[in-house]
Amino acid sequence: MLNRVLLATVILAAPLAAQAEKLAVVDMQAIFEQLPQREEIGKAMKQEFGDRIAKVQKLQADIRGLLETQQRDAALMGESQKTELARKIDAQKSELQLEGKALDEDMRTRQGEEQNKLLVKVQKTINKIAEKENIDIVLQRGAAVYVKPSADISGKVIEALSKGK
Repeated sequence: MLNRVLLATVILAAPLAAQAEKLAVVDMQAIFEQLPQREEIGKAMKQEFGDRIAKVQKLQADIRGLLETQQRDAALMGESQKTELARKIDAQKSELQLEGKALDEDMRTRQGEEQNKLLVKVQKTINKIAEKENIDIVLQRGAAVYVKPSADISGKVIEALSKGK
């Protein structure tokens, strides 16, 4: 009886084994860290936001200068001069906060847009590699506890994207 059950199990499992799917994994974080397009995006961001970054840095330097003046010359200043300098520092701090926050939000939004464009390219490249190598399922690296190095196609994705830029 036991032999018949085992035989039936083997017979039923054989088609399932024949239908085994080819799996692969990709490490998206490693891919994004190693792509040459990442540098290009950084350069474009610096060029696009360079003037605003310089303005924020100038505001920071101006505030530092005013604070140094306040500390250094406080004993020599009259009350009206101290009040005027304190108001000027507060005004500059407010402007810095507004400019900095707006710049930060705009840069984050723009960077998100660029990363989404890059993500589309990465996904298309993964799909092409999967089709070429007859891979049925591609998983994120973190979704698997153990993966043979030969099943990781991250290097192939990076290489393909580096060639295509």
